Amino acid sequence: MPKAVVPEEKRRRRRPTKSGTVLSEALIVETALRLLREHGSAGLTARRLGLALDADPSTLYRYFRGMDDLTLAIGDALIGQALRGWRPTGEWRADLRAVGLRIHAAYLAHPQAALLTTNRVTGRANELAADEAVLDVLRTAGFPLPETVRVYHAFIDQTLAFAALDAASLTLPSASQRADEAMWRSTYARLPRATHPRIAEAAPLLATRMVTSAYPTALEMLLDSAEARLKSG
Repeated sequence: MPKAVVPEEKRRRRRPTKSGTVLSEALIVETALRLLREHGSAGLTARRLGLALDADPSTLYRYFRGMDDLTLAIGDALIGQALRGWRPTGEWRADLRAVGLRIHAAYLAHPQAALLTTNRVTGRANELAADEAVLDVLRTAGFPLPETVRVYHAFIDQTLAFAALDAASLTLPSASQRADEAMWRSTYARLPRATHPRIAEAAPLLATRMVTSAYPTALEMLLDSAEARLKSG
């Protein structure tokens, strides 16, 4: 069975590490994010994390039940970063747009962590706060409960799916990223109209749009659909 996590007040009584650092859940998560950024998911181990914190790896298990529990904390921290400073305005479309774009941006700021956490359900405080906020925005706007859940489901899954997709591109080696972007100009733009008429006519626009995230467009389309259903009663 996993070990019980030591309560926060008892952790605070522990001595600092050899370098004088006082460990905390927030510091461990921050250090884990740095390791993910520098080494990818394969580089996030208890041993490497202990070295980075100048602490025995076993100390981490006073704060987390295991590396999976730490993963959930990382995901929740990203959501917390997204929500920091956000306040509802009472304009439901603007509020949902802001939440979606904030969450998407927070994950893309840590693409390695995004790949590790976008498909997880943390059940932690920041995730619960985000869910409560989205549901409240929809209910306050007048959406019936079944429609609220329907829009909420699509909104959250779409946001996280695009975060994972865009993060995957950002974690590619630079050469691969450049090659993928160049493909729209080197291959698609040169296809003859005789064999690929639709691609040929769209090629200039594709070369511009396909190297950017489609999330803002998809988000607006979702909001348009939700608004139409709200107005139709």
